[in-house]
Amino acid sequence: MQFKRTKRNVNGVLLLDKPIGFSSNQALQKAKWLYQAAKAGHTGTLDPLATGLLPLCFGEATKFAHYLTDADKTYVATLKLGVTTNTGDAEGEVLTTQAVNVSRAQFEQVCQQFLGEISQVPPMFSALKHEGKAMYEYARAGIEIERKARLITIHHIAVDDFKQDEAVITVTCTKGTYIRTLAEDIGKQLGCGAHLIGLRRTATANYTIAQTITLEQLEAMTLEQREAALLPEDSAVQHLPAITLDNDSVFYLQQGQGVWKSGAVPKGLLRLYSEQQDFLGLGELSSDGKIAPKRLIRHMEN
Repeated sequence: MQFKRTKRNVNGVLLLDKPIGFSSNQALQKAKWLYQAAKAGHTGTLDPLATGLLPLCFGEATKFAHYLTDADKTYVATLKLGVTTNTGDAEGEVLTTQAVNVSRAQFEQVCQQFLGEISQVPPMFSALKHEGKAMYEYARAGIEIERKARLITIHHIAVDDFKQDEAVITVTCTKGTYIRTLAEDIGKQLGCGAHLIGLRRTATANYTIAQTITLEQLEAMTLEQREAALLPEDSAVQHLPAITLDNDSVFYLQQGQGVWKSGAVPKGLLRLYSEQQDFLGLGELSSDGKIAPKRLIRHMEN
C-alpha cells in the first residue's frame, strides 16, 4: 500500500543551478518533490542542453514569478563556427559545413553589430505555441511554420575566448532572446555559419550564478536546510521602491482597502512592509493619493 506524501506550504525562491539534460519543468518537479511543496513554478525556460541559473518560486513567491520571467538575463554561450544544424544547437542534424577563415577582430566586430534593439525570428525548434502545439512538434514532423520576427534588445556582448572555429561570448539581453538564433545569425554574418554547443545562464534580474544550489546539494540537505536555502519572496521584486506602513494601515490594506501615507510616495508599483519589516506584497499609488493593494501575500502554517 502506497502512502500519499503530504504537501507542504513552502514559500520563497530557490536559485537552482539546472543540470544539463533536464528540461526546466523536470528540474522544477524534482525540486518540488524534494521540498514536498504544494505549489511551485519556474521563471524563464532553459533548454535541456543549457545549464545555470533557474529561479524556482514556491508558494506565495509564485505571485511575483513573472517579474523574473520578464527580467533581463545573462548567458555564457559557446559557438561552433563553420557548422550549421537544423536546430541551431548541438542536438540537431548537421546541415552545412564550411571552412572558417575568421580572425578574432572580425568576430568581435560582427558581434557588436547585434548590440541594441534588433529583430529576431524565433527558431522552429522552440516551445512557442502555434494553434495549441509547440513549434518543435511541427519541426520534427518536417513542417515549417512562418514565425513573426520580434524586437529584442542585446545590452552587452563580450568575447571571452576565441579559437579558429570556436568562440565563447557573454550576452546580456531582454526576455525572449534566443541565444541559438543569435549564434546562427552571427555565423550567417561571418559567412561561415555557426551553431550553439554550450549555454549557461549566469544572471537573472538581481540574482547571480554564485547564489545557486545544485540538485545534488539539495538532495543531500535535510528539509530544514532546504527551507533555509530559500530566499524571501521580496527578493524577486528588489527593483521596486519600498514603503513602510504603520500597523493601522497594514490592517486596512489587508482588508483590501487603500491607505494614506504621509510624505512623497513614488508612482508605480511599490514593495510594502510593516513596521516590523515583514513583506506584505505589492501596492500602487492610486489617483486619489492612496496606496492600493495589488498583490499581497499571506503566510500559512505548515
